[in-house]
Amino acid sequence: MVDDTLTRLDARIAGLDLALRGGFHPEADDGVPTLADGSPPATLIMVGNVGPAIWERLRAAPEASGPNPIDRWTARVLAGLSDAVVFPFGGPPHHPFQRWARRADPLLAASPLGLLIHPEFGLWHALRGALLFRERLELPAEQPAPSPCETCAGRPCLTTCPVNAFSLRGYDVRTCRTYLGTLSGQPCMIQGCQARLACPVGRAYAYRGGLAQHHMRAFARG
Repeated sequence: MVDDTLTRLDARIAGLDLALRGGFHPEADDGVPTLADGSPPATLIMVGNVGPAIWERLRAAPEASGPNPIDRWTARVLAGLSDAVVFPFGGPPHHPFQRWARRADPLLAASPLGLLIHPEFGLWHALRGALLFRERLELPAEQPAPSPCETCAGRPCLTTCPVNAFSLRGYDVRTCRTYLGTLSGQPCMIQGCQARLACPVGRAYAYRGGLAQHHMRAFARG
């Protein structure tokens, strides 16, 4: 049975075009910060977005103009929803959000691009914040599943990049950024990362238009 607090939170978050991305009960080695009074939180709930719906909501928000619009909007709408909230931006400290996400949602797995992949959403989801609760909430039981990358034929994410920035050895960030500053790199700047778009999983959730361009511009600036 899911905790009533979690049910109400899920409805509130969905109304913001965000999604609850699982949760866990922190242990000492999880690196979760303490609450304002120094006590450890009993529950951590991850919040993120899936697909591009967040962009249309953001366009009508006061944060639409100015720097870091998604980060500023996220900080505003998540404030007050829990005993504390921490973000993957604004550090230091830099919290281990990817590790927390995999602890919260056993369906997530590492992809060859370094992004976490989900069997339904593919690479088209993001982590926006972690809600910390003093109370120990009852969480739904989630069962792990094999990564879709394990059975992906040909792994097109590793062969589509125009400058071969991705390989099994890792990600050549410098080559990627340099290419984005050239005329040849404009399809990536306008449409989004071609390697990410090549992934066959979750294509219905792919970032398009303004959201794709926002992320590419932010990455290119470094």
